[in-house]
Amino acid sequence: MSQNLIDMSLTSENLGAIDNAISAIEQQLSSLIGLTPDLRRQLTKMGDKSEAFCRQAVDVLGENPGILPRDFDYPALRRDLQMLDVLRPRIIRMRKLQQLLDDSEMALGSDVMSGALEGYAFLKVAGKGKGLDELRKMLAFRFSKRAATSNTEPPPALPAA
Repeated sequence: MSQNLIDMSLTSENLGAIDNAISAIEQQLSSLIGLTPDLRRQLTKMGDKSEAFCRQAVDVLGENPGILPRDFDYPALRRDLQMLDVLRPRIIRMRKLQQLLDDSEMALGSDVMSGALEGYAFLKVAGKGKGLDELRKMLAFRFSKRAATSNTEPPPALPAA
């Protein structure tokens, strides 16, 4: 195989530890919420440019509680800002990990696709007359114009070796 971007292995113990760690994170962050796409579009968003304004407003409101109506929940506003500050470093770490996972997934898929294409090319050349014609035809279905334009089912999967 001419391409091998990533060569990794995980033992069942590794996978168990990873699954337990993810479960622990999910349990600790059980109060996270999910938003619908429509709600995401509708929400007022605090971007980088408006964060300074928001922080100043929270400080000014905290120093002048008499100007707020009784039903304004300033403590909740302050808690939201504090929680944002607490979560951000963890969000950054999780995003970095997600990027590594995404890149590794892409590299693994590329290695598999490149190896499969390389092996298929060898099969087309060296596999003729060796009882592999039917298997080669099943693999060739991926490249047929009929497969790309029709809704027909692909041929059955190759038997396990």
